[in-house]
Amino acid sequence: MARKHPLAKVRNFGIMAHIDAGKTTTTERILFYTGRTYKIGEVDDGAAEMDWMDQERERGITITAAATQCEWEGHYLNIIDTPGHVDFTIEVERSLRVLDGAIALFCAVGGVEPQSETVWRQAEKYRVPRLAFVNKMDRIGADFFGTIEMMRGRLGANPVPLQIPMGSEDAFNGVLDLVANQALVWRGEAVEKDKGAVFDRIDIPAEFRETAEKWRQEMIEAVASVDDHLMECYVEGREIAMGDLKRAVRAATISAKITPVFCGSAFRNKGVQPLLDGVVDYLPSPLDLPPVSGEWPPGSGRIQKREASSKAPFCALAFKVMSDPHVGKLTYFRVYSGKLKSGGFVYNPNRDTHERVGRLLLMHANDREQIDEVSVGDIVAGVGLKTAATGHTLCHPDHPILIEPMTFPEPVISIAIEPRTKVDGDRLDISLRRLTEEDPTFRVRVDDETNQTIISGMGELHLEVLVERLRREFNVEANVGPPQVSYRETIEGAAEAEGRFIRQSGGRGQYGHCELRVESLPPGSGFEFINDVVGGSIPREYITAVEKGVIDAMNAGVLAGYPVVDVKVTLFDGSSHPVDSSELAYQVAGSIAFKEAVSRCNPKLLEPLMALEVVTPTEYLGDVLGHLQQKRARIEEISMRGMDTQVVSATAPLGEMFGYATDLRSLTQGRATHTMQFHHYEAAPQAIIDQIVGGRPVR
Repeated sequence: MARKHPLAKVRNFGIMAHIDAGKTTTTERILFYTGRTYKIGEVDDGAAEMDWMDQERERGITITAAATQCEWEGHYLNIIDTPGHVDFTIEVERSLRVLDGAIALFCAVGGVEPQSETVWRQAEKYRVPRLAFVNKMDRIGADFFGTIEMMRGRLGANPVPLQIPMGSEDAFNGVLDLVANQALVWRGEAVEKDKGAVFDRIDIPAEFRETAEKWRQEMIEAVASVDDHLMECYVEGREIAMGDLKRAVRAATISAKITPVFCGSAFRNKGVQPLLDGVVDYLPSPLDLPPVSGEWPPGSGRIQKREASSKAPFCALAFKVMSDPHVGKLTYFRVYSGKLKSGGFVYNPNRDTHERVGRLLLMHANDREQIDEVSVGDIVAGVGLKTAATGHTLCHPDHPILIEPMTFPEPVISIAIEPRTKVDGDRLDISLRRLTEEDPTFRVRVDDETNQTIISGMGELHLEVLVERLRREFNVEANVGPPQVSYRETIEGAAEAEGRFIRQSGGRGQYGHCELRVESLPPGSGFEFINDVVGGSIPREYITAVEKGVIDAMNAGVLAGYPVVDVKVTLFDGSSHPVDSSELAYQVAGSIAFKEAVSRCNPKLLEPLMALEVVTPTEYLGDVLGHLQQKRARIEEISMRGMDTQVVSATAPLGEMFGYATDLRSLTQGRATHTMQFHHYEAAPQAIIDQIVGGRPVR
C-alpha cells in the first residue's frame, strides 16, 4: 500500500498544558476545522470527542491521552491530546516520548502555572520542538506580554512571538501576523466546516503599526541570531523575504533554539487556523529529526540507528497499553522505520519474545479504523501483542534493536482496597493486573503483616478514578481505606554487620555467612551494591544471592517497614561450606546483615513534600497563610496576579494535605484554587516519626 502523504508532510505532535488551559477545546476546533468531525464538541457539555471516557465527560477533565488524525493544507497530522492534571502526568510523559513536536498551551490569565512547568520539563527531557499558544485572550485579566515574560522567567524558554494580539478581553478581535506583516481580523464567532471561523487579512491598522514594527524587529533579531543568512540581510538592511524568514524560524524551532508564540481564544474560534498553519510551517516532520538509536546486543554499548525510511527494517516503540472491552488489549506504538503488515510478526527485545500483530488500527479517541499496513511516521494501535508493555521496543525479528525505555515516577500515595463480595474478590486481582499493565505509575502489592491489598498512585484523584474504573469497566465493587502516605526510610553515616544463616537438621543443611558495610548516599541516588570480596571467601555464584537478600530487606525498613532508599552496600567478606552453602542461605544471610547494619546507622524516616500553589483573592490571603502554617507548610513566595489575586507558592508534607481542597473552599467561599504535585522527600520531624512508628523498638 503506497503512502498517501509524503513523509515530509507528516506532523506528529501533542497538545500539552496546565489543567483548564483549553487543550481539549483547542483540539475539538482543530478536528472540526479539518473536517475530521461534523460538529464542535464542547468540554462543558460533556460532548468533547477526545474526552471519550464517561469519567472525563462527567468531570470535565482529560484523564487519558487520546490519539487522532486529520489533514490540513495537504499535510497529515497525528495528534495526541494529553491530560493537564498532575495525577495523570505519565500520559504526557509517554506521549512526548514518541512525538516529534508539541503545542504548549498557556492561559492568558494564569500564565505559566505549575503543571505548565512540569510538561515543559518533560518536553525538554526528550528535546521536543514546541510552539506556544496563549489561549483565552478574551478573558478578563488576559495578559499576553505578561505570559511571555513568565515563559522566560519560569521556564527558561526563548519565546519569540510570531503574532501579537489586537486588543484583549472583550476588545480582542484579531492578531497581528508579524511574519506576513498583516492583521488577521475575525468576523464574529461563526465557523465553517473545513475552514473554521472566518477572518480577513488586512493591512495593519494605524494604531497598531508602531507596536507591530517593534515586535517584528525583535522577532527578526531573535531568529537572525541563530541564522547566518538572515543575520547578513538584517545587518545590511536588506528586505527579508517571507520565505527566508519562515525557513529560518522553522530551523530555529526544530533545533529548540526558539519557541514561536501564537495567541487567540479557542473557545471563541479565534486563532486556531493560524496555529495549524504554524504546525505545518514550523514543527518537524519525521525526516527533520535524527534517526532513532538503540543498542544491540543489550548491554553491549554498540549503538544501532534506524533511518526514517520505509525501506529500513521495522522499528517501533510501544508507548501505551489499554484494555478494550471489544478487541482486548490494545498496544499503541509509534513507527520509527520500516513497514509492518497486519498479521506480521515482530520481536520484543525487552521480553525476548516473538509475537504476531493480529490487527492494526488507526485510533480516533475511542473509535477504531482497521488498516492493512503501517509505515514509518505512523502512530497506531496493534491487537494481539500479549507481552508488550509501555516503553517496549517492537522490531523486525531479523534486525533487532533495543530503544532506551522510559522511566516512570514512583507513587506517593496508597490506599487499602478489599472486595465487597466473594464474586468481586475473584475478579479484583485480574482487574488490578490489567490496570497495572495500562498505567506504569499504578502499583499493587499485598501487605505481609495485614494481608491487605494496597494500591498506590500519583494522587487522590488518580486512585479515585482507578477505583471508579474497577466498578464501571470491570464490574468490581470494592471498599477502600483512608489514604496512606508512601514514606521512605534512609540512614546516616555507615556501619558494618555480619549475617549468618546456619541450619543443621540431619542430611544436607543450610549455610550462608556474609559481612556487609552499609553507607548513606546523597538524596535521590537510589541503591548501589559493590562486590569487594577477595580470595573467594564467598563463591561467585552466591554473590547475587546476597544482593537479592539485601534488596528484599530494603523493601521493608527497620523503622516502620517502609522501603529504604539512598544506600550503598559493600559485600567485603564471608565464608562458605563445601556441602551446605546454598543460594537461599546467602539470601537470608544478606537480609540479616543489611537489617543489622541499618539499625546501627541512625535510620531516618523520609516524608514526601508536595509543591503547592494556591491562587486566592487578596482578602483571604491571611486565612490561607495561617491554615498552611498549621499544615507544616513552608511558604516559598507570595506574588500578585492581576489587580486582586495573590499566588502563594509553598512546599507542604503530603500527610497534612489530604482533604485540602475542601478546607480551601471553606476558607475562601470557593473562590480560591490550588494545584499540588510531588516535589521531593525530606526527613520527617521526630513527632511524626513517633506517631508513625508508634513506639515500636527499632528491629
